[in-house]
Amino acid sequence: QVQLVESGGGLVQAGNSLKLSCAASRRTDGSAYNMGWFRQTPGNERELVGCWRWRNRATYFSDAAQGRFSIARDWVKNTFSLQMNDLKAEDSAVYFCAQSREYAEDCTKRQDYYTWGQGTQVIVSS
Repeated sequence: QVQLVESGGGLVQAGNSLKLSCAASRRTDGSAYNMGWFRQTPGNERELVGCWRWRNRATYFSDAAQGRFSIARDWVKNTFSLQMNDLKAEDSAVYFCAQSREYAEDCTKRQDYYTWGQGTQVIVSS
């Protein structure tokens, strides 16, 4: 089973940018797995930030992330990244990358994600 490790979290001022990276333990190019970024704050459910759909290689974002965040895959480095721009205090959370079950069609469904990283903390100061 692939292992995922996030990095890039930290403390940043509101309005600035941060890039999170997720490294997979084995190559996933050509595989039928969706990849997603989720975030969670204390007392709340883990929510989707954005995802990449294997079937059409399209990306999808939550309303909160749309227009400010972007997702990229680096097939050479075998990483999956989340670029976050114009950060707001409400973006503060633990961010997780995840890989779906094979052949999942809808990358926005949290229940289809079986493999998770350990998470990386993002704190946005206002």
